[in-house]
Amino acid sequence: MDINWYPGHMTSARRKIEQDIKLCDVIIELLDARIPMSSKNPDIDNLIGNRKRLIILNKADLADGCITDAWTRYYEKAGIRVITMDSRVRKQALKVNDVVREVCKEKIERDRARGIHNRPIKAMIVGIPNVGKSTFINSFVGKATAKTGNKPGVTKGNQWIRLSKDINLLDTPGILWPKFEDKNVGMRLAYIGSINDNILQLTELSENLITYLKDNYCNKLQGRYMIDEAHNAGEILNDIAVNKKLVLKGGEPDIERAASLLLDDLRSGRLGRISLEKPVNDTDVNIEE
Repeated sequence: MDINWYPGHMTSARRKIEQDIKLCDVIIELLDARIPMSSKNPDIDNLIGNRKRLIILNKADLADGCITDAWTRYYEKAGIRVITMDSRVRKQALKVNDVVREVCKEKIERDRARGIHNRPIKAMIVGIPNVGKSTFINSFVGKATAKTGNKPGVTKGNQWIRLSKDINLLDTPGILWPKFEDKNVGMRLAYIGSINDNILQLTELSENLITYLKDNYCNKLQGRYMIDEAHNAGEILNDIAVNKKLVLKGGEPDIERAASLLLDDLRSGRLGRISLEKPVNDTDVNIEE
């Protein structure tokens, strides 16, 4: 399956980020903890350059904890500060306050040396669609400041939000990049809901997911749907439809609804904590079963 999705508004959003990033002291980049590499927009790296950066591995509650620890080590070895969180939990979101101050310590000290006190840090938050930026902001602030939704493309424009007395945050729309060189990247983004489902072949996508789960998370499918994992991916989708009573007129199994159910269960965490990639150089890490 060859997946690419780059609607026109993302081009203008990228240009706006490129303009506004010059105003910011630090970039907060949200990645999905289940696919930290595939959810990392290479265009963002080019735009950030040498600016201070903080990576948040969001939705860590949905990811395999062992694999998330490996990703944390991976980025810390590269000299990048990383924190993991479920951004819906305010206590976890508030951790960012102290970490941003720590990352910007040199800037704060320079200001003090020049007699400037309490000048707010200007931070920009960036990430792909549906990675949880608006949820993080609302959780941190404690009210619905940014519009949220369980689909890509909810945030439409850049807006400044006062996170705290000393941090101003520029919220930005989620953007992808024009072409995924590795087709597996597009597939992983589709698994977690960062690609518009309307352009996807959900049955084929779900069959690929089933193959991955059978290879890496044995018994997850059997435990959730009471099916025989010895069957092939197409048969398993059929079994899910039958067991969940998803049928078309005439009694035929509704394979498309079964495919949608499987993807929804993955995205919501009902399948359990699952990571879809791990650092290639972290050979001592095994995906938990």
